[in-house]
Amino acid sequence: MKYMLLIYQNPASWEALSEDERNAIMNEVNAIVTELTASGEWIGGEGLADSSNTKTVRVRNGAPAVTDGPYLEAKEHLVGYSLFQCETPERALEIAARWPDARHWAVELRPLMGGGGTEM
Repeated sequence: MKYMLLIYQNPASWEALSEDERNAIMNEVNAIVTELTASGEWIGGEGLADSSNTKTVRVRNGAPAVTDGPYLEAKEHLVGYSLFQCETPERALEIAARWPDARHWAVELRPLMGGGGTEM
């Protein structure tokens, strides 16, 4: 089963961390990615640009309305995602729980639907 890990952070909390603390978090992420790559579970992932670059698009009555900023007003923002595949939901939860952002902010684990959409 393929999973997407949605990674959330509070920008103010991230900035409040020391450079050493931020580097430690990034080193921990790199170690997990290296492990998942070696095991064949890693598919990919990326960080997202600052949420100030976000555009929200809504189409109503056929006309697009574009607004600046994320869809939701919140202190925590989606800052990245990771894709991996593993044999069991328990393994996916293990990976999510090890992600350092889960200790500081939050991560969201979502199974991906296959081509047939049977996972709905």
